[in-house]
Amino acid sequence: MASNTGDETSFTDAERAAMKQRAAELREQGRSGKGAAKREREAQACVDAIAALIGADKQIAERLHAIVTEEAPHLDPKAWYGFPSYARDGKVVVFYQPASKFDTRYGTVGFNEDALLDDGSFWPTAFAVLEVNDEIEQRLRELVRKAAG
Repeated sequence: MASNTGDETSFTDAERAAMKQRAAELREQGRSGKGAAKREREAQACVDAIAALIGADKQIAERLHAIVTEEAPHLDPKAWYGFPSYARDGKVVVFYQPASKFDTRYGTVGFNEDALLDDGSFWPTAFAVLEVNDEIEQRLRELVRKAAG
């Protein structure tokens, strides 16, 4: 990403804010303790991240949250770099990166390396999303089921 100073080796303000957000999340996780109480606080952080969104970002994040809850209830909701995210064994599998986070044209539903989407030597790991209609919801359900294992 381009920087605000013209120096291509610098982080943008949005990137610095995302790193600060992640540092705060890690500090909170360290204070959160363990077990059910920690999962509950992380789930609330995910819900709070969704609630803070507006417009299409909020609608997409809410639909993704419902899809993951229904299709992969074993994934734990949490906030990751301020994004609504869902993890297996502490590792984020699927997340929503809102367009508003980095002032982009579209939000993305992304899958990390722990997602079980491998398909030969080449497969997508992120999908641009402008809205969730019935067709897109069905595709997201399929991807979440496969990714979650």
